[in-house]
Amino acid sequence: MTAPSIVWFRDDLRLADNPALRAAIDRDEPIIALYVFDEESDGIRPLGGAAKWWLHGSLASLGERLAERGGALVLRRGPAGRVIRDVAKESGAGAVFWNRRYGGAERAIDADLKDGLRADGLTVESFAGSLLFEPWTVTTGAGTPYAVFTPFWRACQAMPAPRAPLPEPREVPAPGRTPKSDDLDDWELLPTKPDWAAGLRETWEPGEPAARARLRDFLAEDLGSYDDSRDEPSTGSTSRLSPRLRWGEISPYQVWHETAEARGTGAKAASAGRFLSEIGWREFAAHTLFHFPDLATKNLRSEFDAFPWPRLKPTQLEAWQKGKTGIPLVDAGMRELWHTGIMHNRIRMVTASFLIKNLLIDWRRGEEWFWDTLVDADGASNPFNWQWVAGSGADAAPYFRVFNPELQAKKFDPRALYIRQWAPEYSSGEATEDAIVELGETRKRALAAYEEMRRTPRS
Repeated sequence: MTAPSIVWFRDDLRLADNPALRAAIDRDEPIIALYVFDEESDGIRPLGGAAKWWLHGSLASLGERLAERGGALVLRRGPAGRVIRDVAKESGAGAVFWNRRYGGAERAIDADLKDGLRADGLTVESFAGSLLFEPWTVTTGAGTPYAVFTPFWRACQAMPAPRAPLPEPREVPAPGRTPKSDDLDDWELLPTKPDWAAGLRETWEPGEPAARARLRDFLAEDLGSYDDSRDEPSTGSTSRLSPRLRWGEISPYQVWHETAEARGTGAKAASAGRFLSEIGWREFAAHTLFHFPDLATKNLRSEFDAFPWPRLKPTQLEAWQKGKTGIPLVDAGMRELWHTGIMHNRIRMVTASFLIKNLLIDWRRGEEWFWDTLVDADGASNPFNWQWVAGSGADAAPYFRVFNPELQAKKFDPRALYIRQWAPEYSSGEATEDAIVELGETRKRALAAYEEMRRTPRS
């Protein structure tokens, strides 16, 4: 009697370049492709609404692709450690394979499960499938984690080149008796009352085929102009791969090698290098999360614990969330976010700076809103980037660097194309008379608060 292998899918919802799936295929036994929707284990952060919408679509696509190859996607809900053990016992599995995660709670779950399953006599292996460079392999000369991106990325590039992507399997044989599976619709990941996801459906098609098509299109059509126009939100020249990478519909190894093949010479080569450094920034965020698991709740630089955040004004927070601040570029960005589940990276910095420094609202409030509304909300990148803007994180922008939305609009959206697309009532990039704050005055207030923090004795 054969003992099937369990492949535990997590943030790797793809068939190509999936080391855990490849290990199961090489074992030459039937495969149970399993996804566990876990919002119950200690320390696991529940997904936001936009992320749940994407997850539904990506799981549906993965299930279809597995079925085309003779397999079946098994869906279960509950604490992952318990569910994996239950499925292993039900199926008589002989092996369990997964690709690694890097958050503190996730690593604890995985380590405990690996020990328990091995004690039960199962073969259990984990693999590098989501990062090019494992966080513990990139350290300073003193053996400590990097705190600045440039030397971090230089050290990564000095390491052996990332491995080649693994081929997509032609067959994924299911066992004769597949374990019972939940119905995806029963998880109620899609919004219904109200259904606010019309803009997401208009903008995105989750799933591995769409991810691979987008990478091909980006490399063929947009890579050459990426270096020159990536900061212009109206051009559409960014890769739009962030949700694809977040959900693992495409791997960084695929992105790395296909970009290297397409880079050519001259300006295109410079653009390719710039684009790959953005992949490096994603690696740096994961590197930081691995070493500082409380990244979403705790200032990385402890001196910011003394920052004098004033009492929250809920009306200002709501105006920011809804894109009704009276500041054109900020409002355009927040409306793009609500409609599409994503926001141009330059505008993410502008809107975050406005919340933190012009409204003096704690960065954690903004991080929570992005977590709920971004389809690419990632446990490393989202808090990492918010702390970068706040000045409290790794390689952070100095707190006194306050993005002026009017100047940013003039520089990166000079014809107001982006503003008119998302906030058409504004005819220019200048703040209206009914803006909720005055940019100059609030900048001074933010700098005064920063000086107060600096004068506060550290315990």
